[in-house]
Amino acid sequence: MSGQTFDSLFESFERTVFRLEALPAYEVGGADAERFQAYHEGRPLSVRSVRTSPWLARIAVSTVTAGKAWSRVRVVDSPLSPYQRYSLEAYRESQAAGEEIFLAPRSAVRDWGPDFWLFDGGTPRARAALMRYSPDGQFHGFEFVEDPEPLAGMEQARLNAVANSVPLNVFLAEDVAGA
Repeated sequence: MSGQTFDSLFESFERTVFRLEALPAYEVGGADAERFQAYHEGRPLSVRSVRTSPWLARIAVSTVTAGKAWSRVRVVDSPLSPYQRYSLEAYRESQAAGEEIFLAPRSAVRDWGPDFWLFDGGTPRARAALMRYSPDGQFHGFEFVEDPEPLAGMEQARLNAVANSVPLNVFLAEDVAGA
C-alpha cells in the first residue's frame, strides 16, 4: 500500500476509524522528535491544535464535524514508559480535537496482536491498514486489508481493547490519584 492510498483511507471512511497502539514505544521523528526532546528536558511543548496541526484539523474539521467518529486504544505498561508518559500529551490534544482516547493495561490481555487502523469496522465497507513495526518501534510500512476474516478479527480485537480500557480522563485522574 502506498502512502497516498493510506492517506485516502482517512478521507473515504464513512462512519468510524479506530487505532490500536500496542507497542511500548514508537520511533519519534520530525517535529515530534523536537517535542519528545522538549518533554524529557522539562521544557514547554510546542502548541498543537486544530489551527497548527493538519492531523488534528483532519480529526476535528473533516470528520468529527461531519458526524464521523475517531477512537483509539493505547496499551500501556505499569509504570508508564517515558514514551507512554509523553504520549499522554498528544492524546490530550487529539481528544480536544474530537478523538475518543482509551488506555488499557498491557496485563489485561495476553496477546494484543499487531497495531492497526480499522475503518468502518463491523460494516460491509470495513477495511484496515495493518501496521508493521520492529520490536523497538521503527515503522516498516503497512499492509492494506480487505479480506473479511482478518477484518472480523480486528473488529473483535477492537471490541476487546475497548472493553479492557478506560477513557483518557479516567486514566489521568487515577494516575494523579495514585501518584
